Amino acid sequence: MLFKYVAVDKARVQREGTVEAATIDAAIDAVQRRGYTVTSIDPIDEQKSLQDLLHFDLAFFKSISNKDIVILSRQISTLFQAHVSPLRIFRLLSAEVGNVQLQVVMNKIVDDLQGGSSISRAMAAHPHVFSSFYVNMVRAGEESGSLEKSFAYLADYLDRSYEIIAKARNALVYPAFVIGIFVLVMGLMLTLVIPKIAQILTDSGQELPIYTKIVIGLSNFMVDYIGLIFIALAAAGVGIWRFAKTDVGRHSIDEFKIRAPVLGNLQRKLLLARICDNLSTMLGNGVSMVQALEVTADVVDNMIYKEIIESALYEVKGGRSFADSISEYPEIPSVLSQMVRVGEETGSLSEIMNTLANFYRREVNQAVDTMIDLIEPAMIVLLGLGVGVLLASVLMPIYNMTNAF
Repeated sequence: MLFKYVAVDKARVQREGTVEAATIDAAIDAVQRRGYTVTSIDPIDEQKSLQDLLHFDLAFFKSISNKDIVILSRQISTLFQAHVSPLRIFRLLSAEVGNVQLQVVMNKIVDDLQGGSSISRAMAAHPHVFSSFYVNMVRAGEESGSLEKSFAYLADYLDRSYEIIAKARNALVYPAFVIGIFVLVMGLMLTLVIPKIAQILTDSGQELPIYTKIVIGLSNFMVDYIGLIFIALAAAGVGIWRFAKTDVGRHSIDEFKIRAPVLGNLQRKLLLARICDNLSTMLGNGVSMVQALEVTADVVDNMIYKEIIESALYEVKGGRSFADSISEYPEIPSVLSQMVRVGEETGSLSEIMNTLANFYRREVNQAVDTMIDLIEPAMIVLLGLGVGVLLASVLMPIYNMTNAF
C-alpha cells in the first residue's frame, strides 16, 4: 500500500513524499527511520503516479527478461565485493540500467531501502521480476552476511537456466516456422488453386482416383466452410486457453508435456535439471532443506513435479528422508533418489545435487542436439510426402486425360 506523508526534519524543514508499507503504522515507522517527524500521512492506493501512467502495469507486460536479471545480479555481486553500501549499489544501478521497467522497479527498491526495508523484503514486493527462489537466496545471504556470494550464485544459476531453456526453445523455432509456412501454403493451394483444377477434372468426365477425390473433397470443404473453420479454430483456442487457466487444465497440460513422445523426455530432463539446480544452489547457500523444498515447489514450472515436491516436503517435515520420499514416484529416476540417499548419508547433499544438475543439463543438451539432427530429415520426408500426394492427386488425372486424346 502506498502512503503520502507530510513531515518535518530535524531542522524543522517540511518534507513531503511517498512510502510503501503494509499498514499505516509501518508507513509511519518507515518515515520516522528517515529522521522525520510525521505531521500527516494518508493512503493513496487509488491514485496513479505520473510514473505509473507512463509505464503502465509492469506485472501485465513483464518485459523484463531473464538476461536483464542475470546482468543485474552480476553487477550487484561485483559492487558488494567492492564494499559499496546496499543503498548506494541500488542507486547506482537504477541510474545505469537500460530497461525502463527494471529502472522503475529499482527506484522503488531504493525508496524501500531508504525507508529501512531489507533488500529481500524490498525485492519481494516485485514478484513479477524477482521470484520466490531469488528472494529466498537474498534473504539467506542477508542472514549469513554473504550477500555478494548470494548474488554471484544467483547470476550463475540464472545464466545456466537461461542457456538450457533457450537452447531447447530455439531448437523448436525452425521446425515450427517451416511447418507453419507449409500449412499456410497448403491451405492456399486447397482454397485457391485446387478448386480451379478440380472443375477441369470434373468436366472431363473421367473416373478420378480415390486420392484425388479425397483432395477435391477436402478443398471443397475448406472453400465452403472457411468461415466456420476459422470460428471453430478461434473457439478451440479460447477454450484451451481458459481450460489451461484452471487447476484441472494445468494439471492435464503439464502431464501431457512430460508424457508426450520425444518432447516429453526432454521436458522431464529440463525439470529435473531445474529442481536439482535449485536445491543445490539453496542448500549450498545455507538454506534449510524444508525451506529449499518450499521454494522449489513454488518455482518449478510443472504441476506434476510441484505435487511430488510438496508431498516430499510434507514427509520430510514428518521426519522421513528426502530420498525415501521421492523414490516411490515413477517421474523421479531411481538414479536420482539413490544419489540423494548417498548425499544425505554423507552430508554432501548440496554437492550431489550439483552433480545431478550438471548431469541432467548434459542430458538436455544431448537430447536437443539429437532432436535437431533428426528434425531436418524428418521434416523433409513429411513435407515431401505432403507435396507429393497433392501433386499426384492433380497431375495423374491430367496425365490420364491427355493420354485419352
